[in-house]
Amino acid sequence: MGGCFSKPKPVELKIEVVLPEKDRGKEELSAGGKGSPRAYQGNGTACHFHAEERLPAPHPYPGAQDCVEAAVCHIKDLENGQMREVELGWGKVLLVKDNGEFHALGHKCPHYGAPLVKGVLSRGRVRCPWHGACFNISTGDLEDFPGLDSLHKFQVKIEKEKVYVRASKQALHLQRRTKVMATCISPSAGHSSSTNVLIVGAGAAGLVCAETLRQEGFSDRIVLCTLDRHLPYDRPKLSKSLDAQPEQLALRPKEFFRAHGIEVLTEAQDPEASLCPAGSQVVTVDMRNKKAVFKDGFKLEYSKLLLAPGSSPKTLSCKGKDVENVFTIRTPEDANRVVRLARGHNAVVVGAGFLGMEVAAYLTEKAHSVSVVELEETPFRRFLGERVGRALMKMFESNRVKFYMQTEVSELRAQEGKLKEVVLKSSKVLRADVCVVGIGAVPATGFLRQSGIGLDSRGFIPVNKMMQTNVPGVFAAGDAVTFPLAWRNNRKVNIPHWQMAHAQGRVAAQNMLAQEAEISTVPYLWTAMFSKSLRYAGYGEGFDDVIIQGDLDELKFVAFYTKGDEVISVASMNYDPIVSKVAEVLASGRTIRKREVETGDMSWLTGKGS
Repeated sequence: MGGCFSKPKPVELKIEVVLPEKDRGKEELSAGGKGSPRAYQGNGTACHFHAEERLPAPHPYPGAQDCVEAAVCHIKDLENGQMREVELGWGKVLLVKDNGEFHALGHKCPHYGAPLVKGVLSRGRVRCPWHGACFNISTGDLEDFPGLDSLHKFQVKIEKEKVYVRASKQALHLQRRTKVMATCISPSAGHSSSTNVLIVGAGAAGLVCAETLRQEGFSDRIVLCTLDRHLPYDRPKLSKSLDAQPEQLALRPKEFFRAHGIEVLTEAQDPEASLCPAGSQVVTVDMRNKKAVFKDGFKLEYSKLLLAPGSSPKTLSCKGKDVENVFTIRTPEDANRVVRLARGHNAVVVGAGFLGMEVAAYLTEKAHSVSVVELEETPFRRFLGERVGRALMKMFESNRVKFYMQTEVSELRAQEGKLKEVVLKSSKVLRADVCVVGIGAVPATGFLRQSGIGLDSRGFIPVNKMMQTNVPGVFAAGDAVTFPLAWRNNRKVNIPHWQMAHAQGRVAAQNMLAQEAEISTVPYLWTAMFSKSLRYAGYGEGFDDVIIQGDLDELKFVAFYTKGDEVISVASMNYDPIVSKVAEVLASGRTIRKREVETGDMSWLTGKGS
């Protein structure tokens, strides 16, 4: 498959910026809430986000007593394209030199706290080494996702060839900046049957759409509805940290939604928790009259609509499929129950994709036994290829996980209604007290079938680059859409990644405001298992060869996925920030050729700057 070249020996890449073990653990530990992405416990009063409490915009600086200023280096200490963390006494700052100018910013990515000094500086922005979020070095603004907040920008002055940085102590303490947002000037009282913007779905796409509208000055009514009982939360963490509680996972506190007039309809059992009287499930949408009809008959008129319903997990269709203690992990309650039932007992995971493998990894320290059942020969095979899949499988086996490959479940057997055994088509019988099913998902678009919104044969909502559906004024984003992927010749694809949902929600909001924005982000995702993180960027479907550099056995490698003579995606472990570097090269419009990565000479990729 790889052509007739003889393969050169793997060459160690020159880009090693591997985090010390202690830092690496922090990245996904944050999933347990300790270093949770919204570290609001440190925000003091600012967590309410009322206008009068907001930190100032970069330049008018607060009173001298709140500021700290220090000389941090000599102007010759940094070359162009270099970044350095500098200490201001009250906290660290990221100092960047680009095109002869110095910039000072917050030093940690607000998403999960990655050290940005280990990221990639290119085209006037710094890209996070862990999950690919990008920040403008001139403003600190978030320009690509994941995450919701921007960086603080600090004042820099040069005197007698020394670089001085002046910063607010409060900003140094917070390490994140929520962009200034408009408040709603048309509260719902008195006209609750109509809204300017209705957003169906409160995952990343829905929340980012609502926040972007407010950031852009939109002050009319916004209603967000979700089938969940909770305000928007960090769903990718559910399978990585099954013990996490809803309040640890929340992307924004309740006060945030109140302060910015974003009304959220949840399936809350507590009437106080939902900000609107209606139930939250939309059962049909009347496109002609611009009305959404809810399950309880309530009708809500809208001017603009975002459809971001996400997907529904596939379930098993075998004999005994209705026995108790079989889960698809959809909510924090599901995840928490799985851990409770697995503790000291036997767990079976069906499906060796991202969700299944993350759950299996998490349960190894809790359960008596963990077994994984998968149709393919190796985990992640379609996504990461045979060799990488096998290396990850070995890591799991060394952590006591048993694999049953190239088979599927034929029956779930119960005792007193509760799961006791999982029977495989290979006739093997596995003891099981709890079973987690992770065999894929389908778009949750059934409610749109008679609506006039175009759906493809698989139920996805096709959109254009502006996230516009076939109906004017109706946009769609997130896991339920197919969209044109700019750097793969506008091929229509479905990419159910957290980062992609953020980007699509933003583009939809911009186009609701007639800003003519187009989706252009490079897909980026990550997984964490046994304190090891795998990063991935690009779109690798249809790859015909995999070029691996580094050492698979040591789980210290980079894998380039190629189609013809072009690199279409990259995955790595313990090679930060190479995936962010490749994402930045692809985002700049440059094609990476197969021959460039076959030689093992990565100088074109690892050089400073762009």
